[in-house]
Amino acid sequence: MKSLLLLVLLACATLHAAETIDPDLLRVALLPDENPATIIKNNQGLKDYLEKKTGKQIELVVTTDYSSMIEAMRNNRIEVAYFGPLSYVLAHSKCAIEPFATLLKDGKNTYQSVLIAHVGAGITTIADIKGKVFAYGDKASTSSHLIPKSVLVTNNLEAGRDYEEQFLGSHDAVAMAVQNGHAQAGGLSKPIYDSLVERKLIDPAKVTVLALSKEFTNYPWTMQSNLAPALKTRIIDAFLTCKDPAVLKPFKCEGFAPVTNDDYRPIRDIIGLLKVDPSKF
Repeated sequence: MKSLLLLVLLACATLHAAETIDPDLLRVALLPDENPATIIKNNQGLKDYLEKKTGKQIELVVTTDYSSMIEAMRNNRIEVAYFGPLSYVLAHSKCAIEPFATLLKDGKNTYQSVLIAHVGAGITTIADIKGKVFAYGDKASTSSHLIPKSVLVTNNLEAGRDYEEQFLGSHDAVAMAVQNGHAQAGGLSKPIYDSLVERKLIDPAKVTVLALSKEFTNYPWTMQSNLAPALKTRIIDAFLTCKDPAVLKPFKCEGFAPVTNDDYRPIRDIIGLLKVDPSKF
C-alpha cells in the first residue's frame, strides 16, 4: 500500500513538473495599437531591461491585430503579453493566463476612454452622433471599442440603428480619421489621444473632445500560468520594482502596480451589457 502511494505521489510530482516550463527565450507581446515598427523601436529599453532582470533572451512581438494576439497566447506562441482589458478578458476565457502588473501614472492605476468629434461635423453632444459615422479601433479593443460603445449605449445610441460604425484597427487611425473628416466621431484611449496631441499629430483646433468615460483599471501585463514559479517571480519583480526611464517612457508611466483578475470585473459587466460574444474574437 505504501509503495502504491509513493508511486502515485511520484507520478503527480512528475506531472506537475512537466506542466511548468522555463524557456530560454521569452516572447513578449505588445499591443498592436500603433505602427508595429514604432512599437518595437520604442520598447528596446524594455527588451534590454527584461533580459538583464530575468536572465532570458527576450523577443518583442507585435501581432497583426488583437485577435491574433489572443490566439498567439492560446497557442503558446508568446509567454508574456501586454493586453488591453477586453483582450485580456477574452484571452483569459480561452487559455490559462494570469495578470500581474499594470501601469501606474500620477499615483493611479486607472485610465479612461475619450470620445472625439470633427469640429465641422456639427456634433456638440453625444446625442448629435445619431445619423453619423463613428470610428472604433480594433473590435477587441477596450478603450477604442468596448468602453466608447458602452457610453453610446447608455445614451440610447445603437450601432447600425442610430449610427454607422467603422473599425479602423488602431487608436491613432481613429484619431486621424476624425481629424480628416472621414468619420464624424470616434473613440480611443485618452492617454493615446493625449500623446497624439502632444506629438502634434492631432490638432485640437480640428478635433473636439465630447466626453470622457469613467475610469477603469489600466492595461494588464500577463503571463502564461505554466511558467516555472521562480521565473514568474523574476518577471513580476522586474516590473514591480522597475524605475528605468527607458522602460517607463514609452508607457508614459511612473512604474507598475500589482493587479489581479478581479480588477477586470467591470469589463466583464460591460461585455454582458453589450452582449459581446467572446467566440467571435
